[in-house]
Amino acid sequence: MCHDSNSRAPYPPISGGAATGESIVLKAADGNEFAAFAATAENPSGAGMVILPDVRGLHAFYEDLALRFAEAGVNAVAFDYFGRTAGVSRRADDFEFWPEVMKTHPDTIALDVAAAVDKVREMGATSVFTVGFCFGGRNSINQSARGHGLAGVVGFYGMVTQRNDEDSDAPINKVSTFEAPVLGLFGGADAMIGADGIEAFGKALDGAGVANELKSYEGAPHSYFDRTFDQFKDACDDSWTRILAFIEANG
Repeated sequence: MCHDSNSRAPYPPISGGAATGESIVLKAADGNEFAAFAATAENPSGAGMVILPDVRGLHAFYEDLALRFAEAGVNAVAFDYFGRTAGVSRRADDFEFWPEVMKTHPDTIALDVAAAVDKVREMGATSVFTVGFCFGGRNSINQSARGHGLAGVVGFYGMVTQRNDEDSDAPINKVSTFEAPVLGLFGGADAMIGADGIEAFGKALDGAGVANELKSYEGAPHSYFDRTFDQFKDACDDSWTRILAFIEANG
């Protein structure tokens, strides 16, 4: 299970300020228009975050998460993958996302990320990060190689090794081109992402001289942060703490 449709984003383990959010439409360099959600902090820290969702695209969870970041002083933009194939209108929870996921491509995702990065900078961010989940976790990590001028990338339970011989987008094979530090967060009980793969990825990052921190939470499943967060409160709180520390260290 990659997600819980009724999940809400956990709160950062700090006293949050006020934040405002709005639905927007962004345009990529190739002309693609896609839906996004921008959250602005009342007391911005100068950091910005681009949120790469899971396979659901711009689900309400990620709009909620953008507000959580803004409450922590980090202006944020969450964006949708499916502008090219499903338009910019809002979708119901029963949206058939898998056919749209299969039409995405790493290059066009990177173009959309670039537009979201530009938007976050327009909102006042002087250091920009990405964070992604599952499908978005892998894509977030790979943005380190996309020339966005990022201060760091964060990936929750993204597949970092090759799925099969045809998998040409595995982060482990791209580390020599990474330009930003990596924070990887994983569930220790994730049946899809094994400890051996995470360890191999860490060694590859070290070998390429890429600053990194990879953390696995014992007993936490895949998508632990997306589910009813009080089930995995300790892992969620620690994940938030690590993200905020990562932003402070690299911002």
